[in-house]
Amino acid sequence: MMTGKEYIESLRELKPDVHFMGERITNVVDEPMFQPHINTAAMTYELANDPRYEEVMTATSHLTGEKINRFTHIHQSTDDLVKKVRMMRLLGQRTGTCFQRCVGLDALNAIYATSYDIDQKKGTEYHERFKNFLKHVQEKDLMSAGAMTDPRGDRSLRPNQQKNPNIYLRIHERNDEGIIVNGAKAHITGVINSHEIIVLPTRAMGEEDKDYALSFAVPVDTKGIKFVFARQTNDTRRLQSVLDAGNPKYAIVGGEAIIIFKDVFIPWQRVFMAGEYEFTGQFVETFAGHHRANYGGCKVGLADVVTGGAQWVADAHGVAGASHIIDKLTEMIAMAETCWSCSLACSYEGHKTPSGSYNINPMLANVTKLNITRMVYEWMRLAHDIAGGKIITLPAERDFNDPEVGETLAEYFEGKEGVDVKDILKMLRLVENMSVGAGLPEAMHGAGSPAAQKIMIARRSGIEKKREFAEIISGIRKDESFEKIVGKSEEEYWQETKEKIKSKRAIT
Repeated sequence: MMTGKEYIESLRELKPDVHFMGERITNVVDEPMFQPHINTAAMTYELANDPRYEEVMTATSHLTGEKINRFTHIHQSTDDLVKKVRMMRLLGQRTGTCFQRCVGLDALNAIYATSYDIDQKKGTEYHERFKNFLKHVQEKDLMSAGAMTDPRGDRSLRPNQQKNPNIYLRIHERNDEGIIVNGAKAHITGVINSHEIIVLPTRAMGEEDKDYALSFAVPVDTKGIKFVFARQTNDTRRLQSVLDAGNPKYAIVGGEAIIIFKDVFIPWQRVFMAGEYEFTGQFVETFAGHHRANYGGCKVGLADVVTGGAQWVADAHGVAGASHIIDKLTEMIAMAETCWSCSLACSYEGHKTPSGSYNINPMLANVTKLNITRMVYEWMRLAHDIAGGKIITLPAERDFNDPEVGETLAEYFEGKEGVDVKDILKMLRLVENMSVGAGLPEAMHGAGSPAAQKIMIARRSGIEKKREFAEIISGIRKDESFEKIVGKSEEEYWQETKEKIKSKRAIT
């Protein structure tokens, strides 16, 4: 397994074609705008080498028997599913942001299970190809970027109906050696500092969309691939001031980028789906379930940090003991632990797939993510309430260093005696970074927006069974268990009861 430093150095060997702010970036590792994202991903490597976190950060490969980073592991039990979300919370606590690597992990597990099912039905060789690729990922301890979302264009139209045929990533050509693809994948987390891109289909498709039903893996610096790195709230602050950045060591969110594929060749040994449209829905559901389960881990880890930051600010201003502050902090904690409980539940309720890997409980995973789309906003609102207006009106570090006004300015940002003003500024900026910045839209749309979760919840709600429960209890449907308890039919029971009541009334 690589250390954090070794991971960073491994990126120097790659030459991806990255564009940002109208320029081509030739050195990803040393670009100041990218370094915090790289540092964050490096933590997934560093903690795996720390004996204190070995149990959650590492696993044993079911393919080789070797010790591996858990981010390259195929879940072999519900215990693995639980350890995964424990790992997510730990990393959220240690970085205060998105650590990027979980998308690739979930893509690996989705392809493992689905490729097996495709082979069983179609007689293809995708699963063996994928296992060979997986061994490569595990042995090299590679970071994989899961790439599912397409730009999608007119979303009322299916992929084959779009005016621009490349608005969904598609197979442009097939030959004896492999496939050539054109199109794009959007909002892809951590991709510019990954080693591999793992592509999955973005939606369920029909036969007419079969050229869009594809999954494959490709190195990030493959010819024909370009990346355009996204803007994020206050991202350029880190170029102006360590203090103003809020979380200067680590990323704002996940370092998202759009990937443009132009006549990119993929050899057959790295293709895991090429036209099997019947399995696109399964691909999406399996990946989304795994990924939505994560959010009660990673976002709760972030909640731990922002709750601690809000309490620190209150304490620095002498109001930590106020009943309304304690009440708000308690609410933040309760909401976070509710989401954490959901992550644990969907993991403990996981099940074995035909491939031998384990999947989460999909209903509970979607409930987890739906709670995150609401509760993150609420606990961040409470953080704003506790921290006060300073988190959005704080002057720049340059003003505090200004010889004309800096010293006087600092006096007006003092808290209680004994607390360094600079520490107050640091903590206010951290709370701002976490609760005002790009993290909120990511909590909403990462792993799918609320409508996607509601569709899955409705689909798996078992509403007919719930109707049956109500019909049995209300007496519309026969209750066999009740009849066994009382030893007679419901009609006989109620008739006898009616006679007893009538007799009792007559006596009265």
